[in-house]
Amino acid sequence: MATDVQTLVTDLSFAECPRWHERRLWFVDFYTHAVSSCAEDGSDLRVEAHVPQQPSGLGWLPDGRLLVVSMRDRRLLRREADGTLVTHADLSAHVTGHPNDMVVDEQGRAFVGNFGFDLMGGADVAPAVLLRVDPDGTVTQVADDLWFPNGSVITPEGTLLVDETFGNRVTAFDIAADGSLTDRRVWARFGELPTGRALADVLPQLVVAPDGCGLDAEGCLWVADATNGRVLRVREGGEVLEEVHPGTGVFACQLVGDDGRTLVMCCAPDFDEHARSAAREASLRTVRVDVPHGGRP
Repeated sequence: MATDVQTLVTDLSFAECPRWHERRLWFVDFYTHAVSSCAEDGSDLRVEAHVPQQPSGLGWLPDGRLLVVSMRDRRLLRREADGTLVTHADLSAHVTGHPNDMVVDEQGRAFVGNFGFDLMGGADVAPAVLLRVDPDGTVTQVADDLWFPNGSVITPEGTLLVDETFGNRVTAFDIAADGSLTDRRVWARFGELPTGRALADVLPQLVVAPDGCGLDAEGCLWVADATNGRVLRVREGGEVLEEVHPGTGVFACQLVGDDGRTLVMCCAPDFDEHARSAAREASLRTVRVDVPHGGRP
């Protein structure tokens, strides 16, 4: 694996949820409220949608329409063919914190996590639920007691992997034909569940704080470690095979590009809302890897 980290896009507030779609890199920028895309080399940067209540997770329905999480009003939006954004599902009655990352399966079912508590307000950490939003907008709770369900992927075998950012672990579920989740198990454990709930007590106990993530063709998971400024390639069971340090905080990653071997990293000095919204210090950085992309997204 090449170890030289390159900078792809700069002057962002806080980038998240990188996706490779129709030969372009898509991502969101929290505090400029933009869903953007660019060419593989970072050129031809354009805004694809404007989400005033803060965009997050991205995915696409089978017919090609974009789905995007709108965090602050707790909705899942759908972009119609004419470019207008409409409410695909109202999540507000089902979540206890901002909805955040998601993954959309080949049938158009979106699995959406949420903070579970007021992170930016300094509230105590509290477990959260995972939701499934069906293509018709129906919302169903499919799991609970998750410690900040965040970046998620689906393996070719139909296993859903969910990063628990404040749980020191990645949790796996099998997706049944009806979209329900079965056989819950720990896919990778980095440490024990934190003791106590005060944020100041929990953060130092995170060995790895798995945030955004992406699968490769060998079934390993690239995980952005939100509290330690690194991206890890992890095998099932928790063994760390490779480690990339982009030189700053990193909060999401994905394998992109025509050959699927470019690891893109969403970087920023920290995740503090007030600091990030007041500055343009975030960036997309990349490094080349040996094993290409696999699974969804």
